[in-house]
Amino acid sequence: MDLKTIKTFQAIVISGSFNRAAEALNYAQSTVTMQMQRLETDLGCQLLERGKQISLTEAGRLFYEESLHIVKDMERLQSRLADLKIGEAGNVRIGVTDPTASYRLPQLLSSFMTQFPKVRVSVEIAGTAALSELLLRGEIDMAVCSAPELGKELYFEPLFTEEFVLLMPEEHPLASKENITPEDLRAHRLLITAVNCPYRKKLENVLQESGGAPVDTMEIGSMTALKYFVESGLGVALVPEIMLNPAPAGTVLRKLEGEMIDMTCGILCKLSDYPFKLASSRLYHFLKQELISTRIF
Repeated sequence: MDLKTIKTFQAIVISGSFNRAAEALNYAQSTVTMQMQRLETDLGCQLLERGKQISLTEAGRLFYEESLHIVKDMERLQSRLADLKIGEAGNVRIGVTDPTASYRLPQLLSSFMTQFPKVRVSVEIAGTAALSELLLRGEIDMAVCSAPELGKELYFEPLFTEEFVLLMPEEHPLASKENITPEDLRAHRLLITAVNCPYRKKLENVLQESGGAPVDTMEIGSMTALKYFVESGLGVALVPEIMLNPAPAGTVLRKLEGEMIDMTCGILCKLSDYPFKLASSRLYHFLKQELISTRIF
C-alpha cells in the first residue's frame, strides 16, 4: 500500500467510477483496477461494492475517512522533507559571544527568519572557549565569536572586526588628553572582564608589552555591564563601540593609541562540518553576507 494507491481509492470514491478516476489521474483503467485489487488484498477486506454504481463497504467508509488524514499528513511530511533537503527548513543551533549576541544577532535573526520561516534557530550565549567546547561535543552547529585557541579541530572564518574604545567619566583626568596610550592607563583604575574572556587576554598582552608598573584593575564579569560601572565613576574601560550608541550620560569616548586592541571575529565550526549543509548553510551564508559588511581588516 502506497500513497498513490490511496489517492486512487479516494479518486474512485469522489468520482463514483473507476473510469472517471482513471481519467482524472491520467491512468489506464486497468491500472486503477489493479491498484484496488492489490489494496484490498493488502488490507484483507473489501472496500468497494462493484456494480452499476460504486459504493463503499463499511470497511471502505472507515478506510476513506482515515485515509484523508493519512494523505494530508504524508503530503505535509513530503513537503517538509523537500524543504529540509534544500535548506528551507530544519533546526540550527548557534553559539554567540557578546556584544554580537545582544547588539547584532536579534535584528539579523529577525530578518533571516522572515526569509526562512521554516528554519528553527536556537541560541547559546557564552565565551569563545565555552563555545569551542560545545562545537567539539556536537552541541551547537556553529558559533559567531573571536578566533579560538590553536590546536583544536575547528574551522574559523574571519568576517569582521570588533572595534574597542575607551569609555570614561567626562570628569576623568584622561578625558582631557587627545592621545591616550597603554602607559596612561597604569595610573588609573581599569575595569576588565572575566579572566577567560579573549578581550581581556588581548588587553593584558598589550599592557604587558608596554611594560611599567602593574595596572590597578577591577574585574567585572559581564562585558555588557562595563559601561554602567564606568557611568558610576568606578574607573575606565575598553568597551566595544557598538555598545555605546548612545554612550551613558556623563561619559566620553576616547581611542587608545599604539597597539591595536580591536578583535577579529567570525564564524566558527568543527572542521568536519565545513562546508555547511542544509539549513545551517542557509544561516551561514546569510550571517556571512551581513557580518562581513563591517569588515575593516
